Amino acid sequence: MNEYYAKGRQAAGLLVSFLRWVVLASLLGAGLGAVSVAFHHGIELAAELRVHHPWVLLFLPAAGAAIVLLYRACGMAHDRGTNQIFVCVRTAQPVRLRTAPLIFVSTILTHLVGGSAGREGAALQLGGSVGDKLGRALRLDERERRVLVMCGMSAAFSGLFGTPLTAAVFALEVVSVGVMYHAALVPCLCASLVALEVAKLLGAPAAGYAVAAIPATDLLSLGQAAAMGVLCALVSVLFCRVVHAAPKLYGKIPIHPALRGALGGVLVLGLTFAVGSQDYNGAGGHIIGLAVEQGQAVPWAFLLKILFTAVTLGAGFRGGEIVPVLFTGATFGCAAAPLLGMDPAFGAALGMAALFCGCTNCPMASTLLAFELFGGQSLPLFALACAVAYMTSGYHGLYSEQKIMYSKFHTEWVGKNAH
Repeated sequence: MNEYYAKGRQAAGLLVSFLRWVVLASLLGAGLGAVSVAFHHGIELAAELRVHHPWVLLFLPAAGAAIVLLYRACGMAHDRGTNQIFVCVRTAQPVRLRTAPLIFVSTILTHLVGGSAGREGAALQLGGSVGDKLGRALRLDERERRVLVMCGMSAAFSGLFGTPLTAAVFALEVVSVGVMYHAALVPCLCASLVALEVAKLLGAPAAGYAVAAIPATDLLSLGQAAAMGVLCALVSVLFCRVVHAAPKLYGKIPIHPALRGALGGVLVLGLTFAVGSQDYNGAGGHIIGLAVEQGQAVPWAFLLKILFTAVTLGAGFRGGEIVPVLFTGATFGCAAAPLLGMDPAFGAALGMAALFCGCTNCPMASTLLAFELFGGQSLPLFALACAVAYMTSGYHGLYSEQKIMYSKFHTEWVGKNAH
């Protein structure tokens, strides 16, 4: 009798825990879904203003200095961005709530003046900081707060980008490569899905691209996909090294950090004039669309996007790295596809997913990204390209606080940071 009573209490406890997490995650997802829509509209409005009034690019130096000074004034001069969120998930170290409004305002300002940056990385910081603050307000213990931080990451990513499965799995997979936080699966999915539904109710556009000429899965296409994975791994290493090197190079210049921000603005402005277009300013979503849906891309566009992004973020401008990664992958894949005998548009789609994987070390999330953006056709080709890019990119990654827990080549523990 006592055994049945104990089992009944255990089952009741599990049910209560399940319902509690569903409610908490859903509430967080609803709130961050609304915030994500506001963030999306703010960035879109900033981009439209820049396109219709190109003279705002002249404010790049002033904006770079202003963002640096804003963070210093708020006591966040040494803020580590998305890396700080990873530390919070792994160790429950607190994240200041001011991270959310700071990244919100500074990212929109970066896009307004033409800095090359994304938005999803910023969303991870926004969502993670809100999740951590909610957990502390509710007096949750360290383990529960870590789950809520991952829920916030998932919700903000999903509400902004419209890919709920990718968002949930990315939060579980990206912090410690080789170890997924399965205990957070249900909460992250709830937060992600609710955020998406709230975003749709508030008018957020649906994610996805219409990819033409999707090949059948056969030995030839499998070989082509694997080759694309290897090439994207090499480009991902280049992307990560250049982006990591940029702030170190800026740091060697013996001037005030605000002047480094201004210098970065001058450099981005000079690059823009040298190129003769705004294709590499901001997120560059229209260039991704041209590559994936029409198979059109300048062969060297991926190199220019890497340069613009490194110069922008290294100087102290704020924003995410993920959309620049997708831009780089789409344009590189489009240019490289004919060399492999592939359709340029499909190569662009394959390149997006594979380069995302090479830079983030998240093969499951990358495969789901391909599914949610391009549909289920030829999913094995995307999965293979992502897997190959994951393995052949080594231990490089966008985030220095990302831990590679297990070797990519052997079943052994390595526990080293991505670089």
